[in-house]
Amino acid sequence: MRVQQLVLNQNTGSDWKTTGAPEINPQLVLAFAPLELIENSANYEYLKNRYPNANIVCASTSGDILKNQVLDQAVVVSALEFQKTKLKYVQKNIQEASSAFELGKSIFKDLQGEDLCHVLIISDGMLVNGSELVGGLNQNNGTKIPITGGLAGDNARFIRTLVGLNQYPAQGNVVGIGFYGNSLQIGHGTRGGWDPFGPERIVTKSDRNVLYELDGQNALELYKTYLGDLSAELPGSALLFPLNMKVSDSNESLVRTILSVDEATQSMTFAGNLPQGARVQLMKANFDKVIDAAGLAANESLTTHMDSKPDFALLISCVGRKIVLNQRVEDEVDEAISMFGPDTMVSGFYSNGEISPVVRVSRCELHNQTMTITTYKEI
Repeated sequence: MRVQQLVLNQNTGSDWKTTGAPEINPQLVLAFAPLELIENSANYEYLKNRYPNANIVCASTSGDILKNQVLDQAVVVSALEFQKTKLKYVQKNIQEASSAFELGKSIFKDLQGEDLCHVLIISDGMLVNGSELVGGLNQNNGTKIPITGGLAGDNARFIRTLVGLNQYPAQGNVVGIGFYGNSLQIGHGTRGGWDPFGPERIVTKSDRNVLYELDGQNALELYKTYLGDLSAELPGSALLFPLNMKVSDSNESLVRTILSVDEATQSMTFAGNLPQGARVQLMKANFDKVIDAAGLAANESLTTHMDSKPDFALLISCVGRKIVLNQRVEDEVDEAISMFGPDTMVSGFYSNGEISPVVRVSRCELHNQTMTITTYKEI
């Protein structure tokens, strides 16, 4: 496996920095950028001309990762050439399906194959219900093929996100990439590092990812009470206080963060579902734990690589972490890549949600406020 990485100038459609393999014929190109740059047709046309044989996946983000840098005004590109691994691509739009669940089922069905070893998902981050999407992806994944990826972002504006496969990116798209063969080692890890606080409450009224009541009380008013003066800055300020959610008596938990609030219906829309009966608890940032969690996620992703280091690491971190860490945001990237060594090429983006199994052999889940890492090595 060989990797070439480059950064495109803001609006000129040309590269000013290229690293990695000097000559490459990639099957897959991943391009991450802020909304206004990813929808600039000049950037897509440049990539299509530079990599005529590649499948190009574009996504809008809330910040882009290249090695140990976090860039806010650039198009970050990773071109991946595989020697032994076959790839298959599918793009579907939420408007084509009755639900995000059915969309996920359809994508996984199209990618299924005897030698399927991994599925990477890059999804719209506003119009697609991430929980239902991963539920559909899991539906027929009896062999526990690892599914990872993330939801596109828009710099915490929560208005619209864009994704595209071999076309100008658009709203509502979900791209699935299947990897096939026995020569590719896949690793994955996901960690948060947030501290729960306050009482645990029960979700008493919700509709999928829309929350109305906790413990029989108006959830939005309760949330505003905890936020205090920050409630005037909703939904952005909610990124500082996500919800820890447990859906059973197990200790396994997921994190949910707010996408929008509706004063008319007194409801909050989250990036993932909060089923009735789930137990939730507010969380707050512990800076050192949040940074350390990135290293733990990276270390977890290395367990499948034994003594070798991956060729490529894809880091997808939640926009809430970026806002909380602020000037220290590159610290979590440094912590993660310190586990890989100098030969691993690193890229990624800040997202509206992350997709990864909780542990190595479990079904994939939608996460919020995590650093989620997928590592690749051809043997």
